[in-house]
Amino acid sequence: MDKSKRPFLKSKRSFRRRLPPIQSGDRIDYRNMSLISRFISEQGKILSRRVNRLTLKQQRLITIAIKQARILSLLPFLNNEKQFERIESTTRTTGLRTKNK
Repeated sequence: MDKSKRPFLKSKRSFRRRLPPIQSGDRIDYRNMSLISRFISEQGKILSRRVNRLTLKQQRLITIAIKQARILSLLPFLNNEKQFERIESTTRTTGLRTKNK
């Protein structure tokens, strides 16, 4: 068969299977900051399950651990590198209007 007539056949490529992000010995706990910090984006958001390559149960446990760590102030709710800069507003120098009688 010609290759142009077989559009739906996958090519036989070898691929390296990725290791799971959580090993069997790792405890998913709010105190395990090195583990939790791998599943948070730069902005402080919890990464999705597809991005993390976690099972549903692991993702639930990670989410609960992150929320507990946030409540206990171990993690910030927002991780803004740029602190809110106060833009000093220029005061208006408009003169007060007085009524002339």
